[in-house]
Amino acid sequence: MSTAPKPIALPVTAVTCLEDRAHIERAVVLDLEAGVQRLRLGPVSALAVDRTLHAELTSDHPATVLDVRIVRTWTPRGPSPSADDDSALRHRVHTLDEERFALEQRRERLLARLDLLGRLTADLLREIGEGAGSGETEGPRWARELERVDDERDTYGEQLRTVEARLTALAVELGETHRAMDLTEEEPPELLGHIELTVEAEVAGPVGLRLSHLTPCALWRPAYRAVLDGDALTLETDAMVWQRTGEDWSDVRLTLSTARSAQATDPPRLGEDRLTLKDRSAAERRTVDVELREEEIGDLGPAPVLGLPGVDDGGEARVLHSPAPVSVPGDGRAHRVPLSAFTTAASSENACSAELSPLVTQVVRFDNLSGHALLAGPVDLVRGSGFSGRGTLDFSSPGAPVELAFGSCDDYRVVRQAEESRESAGITQRTVVTRTVRLHLSRFSAPGERGERVVVLRERIPVSEVSAVEVRLRKEACSPAPAVLDAEGIARWDVALPPGGRRTVTLVYELSASARVAGL
Repeated sequence: MSTAPKPIALPVTAVTCLEDRAHIERAVVLDLEAGVQRLRLGPVSALAVDRTLHAELTSDHPATVLDVRIVRTWTPRGPSPSADDDSALRHRVHTLDEERFALEQRRERLLARLDLLGRLTADLLREIGEGAGSGETEGPRWARELERVDDERDTYGEQLRTVEARLTALAVELGETHRAMDLTEEEPPELLGHIELTVEAEVAGPVGLRLSHLTPCALWRPAYRAVLDGDALTLETDAMVWQRTGEDWSDVRLTLSTARSAQATDPPRLGEDRLTLKDRSAAERRTVDVELREEEIGDLGPAPVLGLPGVDDGGEARVLHSPAPVSVPGDGRAHRVPLSAFTTAASSENACSAELSPLVTQVVRFDNLSGHALLAGPVDLVRGSGFSGRGTLDFSSPGAPVELAFGSCDDYRVVRQAEESRESAGITQRTVVTRTVRLHLSRFSAPGERGERVVVLRERIPVSEVSAVEVRLRKEACSPAPAVLDAEGIARWDVALPPGGRRTVTLVYELSASARVAGL
């Protein structure tokens, strides 16, 4: 049984891009003859993983796949072409290299000449000093020698500056020429792969073939673009795709997945974990150890999600689809593929959490109406004045509220001051810690600006989880009292500032602990 000498083209029709590899699907219609025959398909990427190769016939034609394998061929590079066969770009590179080599040699000679003139000037000045000290008076000769040396140094210094400027221009031109050569004179790959398919057909006729395999050197990451126009926000979800698999993907159905096919699927081994009980000592029964703990407040919205889905989630796999066929060249560069876009109503506020940052930030809130989960990734921020910066979008499930910061407002300034006092009551033996936080807010306005603006200030107070420690907000000492104090201990003020206005917000709270408490 012989192999057909002419290979049959096997184009890429669908790609599933994973975290660090891609699942390639190919389809072609074969014109089979009756009997057993071996067909040569391709070329395909030499990076294809052999053990993932799978082929199946898609029609009802009575035919069977007996064997499928990847055969790689090595094509050594031929001898370098002669000077007459070189392209104009190669001739230009050769000319520029020769000119650069000559200029570098000239620069070395000029540097050596300037160094010699510098030493000559030092010797001449030393001779003038020694002669003047011993009573010699050769002023005219000394002046002529100094003037001659200065003229030569100026001449050679100007020549050196000209040579360095030309070398800089040559470096730029050489870089552009090399990039043009890479784009226009890319050499064919040395290693090519072909698919050898052995099939058995009872009768002759056309039959469809679908072939799939894994290929490394391909990855993707999510990216977003948020456009804020008044009370409406448009969020565009894109995928940045890189691939250098050795072949281009032209008009393929692209699927993006967060699944990690290389991760082991076996459950971890369970080790023995013994729990033992012991009686507390007298000192442990007399005291209650407490400590401050930081907790992050998160809200995933109405849709319950297990884990934290994302490109590097290690949890539930997410799948996104490109709405139209795409083309991704195999040049290793980033290519932006649009996935979805939606426009929704958005609420905006100028917020500041002075404990974390003294900046007043414009925070926009909206609902995720994309129909899929928004994975964590960078987002380009666009407002009415144009591109305003780049931020980060956190993971959000479908339908969940999303917060997006559009950068700081430079016409506000917030200064935070914190004070603490501690006292003990003699009768009850309780320790009372009083903390006072003052937030000084200022607004810098342009001449002629009108209207008040509201700034949302947030400050937190501790939340006690044990009955031995009590936290109390002293509303009578606060100025003004917080508009909202939620269960997480976050106090909120809505401060209205006129142009050029200033306000001071004061928060006072107490931590009261019994004598048994230690660690406060």
